[in-house]
Amino acid sequence: MLPTAVIGLGYWGPNLARNFSASPSTDLVGLFDLDKARLEGIGDLYPAARRFETAAEVFASPDVAAVAIATPVSSHDSLAQQALEAGKHVLVEKPLADSSAKAVDLVMTAERMGRVLMVDHVFVYSPAVRRLKEIVDSEEFGDVRYVDSVRINLGLLQHDVNVMWDLGPHDLSIMDLLIGRGPRSVIAVGASHAAGEQVEMAYLHLDYGEGLTASAHLNWLSPVKVRHLLVGGTNRSVLYNDLDRSEPVKAYDRGVSVEPDPEGRRSLLVSYRSGDVISPRVSTQEPLSAMIEHFAECVATGAEPMSGGTQGLRVVQTLEAADESLKLGGKRVEMS
Repeated sequence: MLPTAVIGLGYWGPNLARNFSASPSTDLVGLFDLDKARLEGIGDLYPAARRFETAAEVFASPDVAAVAIATPVSSHDSLAQQALEAGKHVLVEKPLADSSAKAVDLVMTAERMGRVLMVDHVFVYSPAVRRLKEIVDSEEFGDVRYVDSVRINLGLLQHDVNVMWDLGPHDLSIMDLLIGRGPRSVIAVGASHAAGEQVEMAYLHLDYGEGLTASAHLNWLSPVKVRHLLVGGTNRSVLYNDLDRSEPVKAYDRGVSVEPDPEGRRSLLVSYRSGDVISPRVSTQEPLSAMIEHFAECVATGAEPMSGGTQGLRVVQTLEAADESLKLGGKRVEMS
């Protein structure tokens, strides 16, 4: 069992603690939070876990082999660097860091120390997304032509990051899993309507080259909650609806075929295909539980995580480009 400590017990940390405690592959041995009352309250749920007084104590403890970091984004780099330098394996809440330069440093430190660095891109481990990946990779699906995602709801408004950095990593990490590379360029537009300077709604357009494009609509101000991701292929399309518990994935044998007109009356002939809609069976395993198991497996085998530091870096680079485009009034920003 992998002895693990959780740093940060605010919104997401308790979920990590619960899953590390319940997993047969990990052992929750430590907890830390700057808020002593919160530390005591969560600590009462796990009496066997040590309540550390400082993060430095966590890193210095020989009883801790891995650290999960669920703190504000601005602190990810510092805490993860200290943990890696102390020889700990690290799981970091998304996004990996608040800049690509810091993300690169973390990836390099993990490689130098021979430790696993993994980002909590939890949707990558959703059984529905894994099923989505299988369909997209199938020969029947064809080549991916576009990805359209919508992730909107009312709140939670953040004070340290804008809506792109808060909600964007979910869809960007799914797109990265499906496409296997980062975008070639990014265009972003958005606006802030409530008090504060953080953008609360944004539209991202990603160009991957070779005719492949993707879009993401992100919004903290929507009165309704929508979690849709549509992937269009040359032969079929597939819809992932995270809010549909009974049929989260639906594959459509529908599309448009374009062929030359042999008689020359028109330059092209367009035909529409309307076939079956298939909803495959999807496991009900909790994504966070699957992610914890994958983390422990990567530590045990030395394998690169599906949401490892390199994927986390690509997501941060895309978010940085989106920020730059936003500041430039929606101009296209090329990715290196």
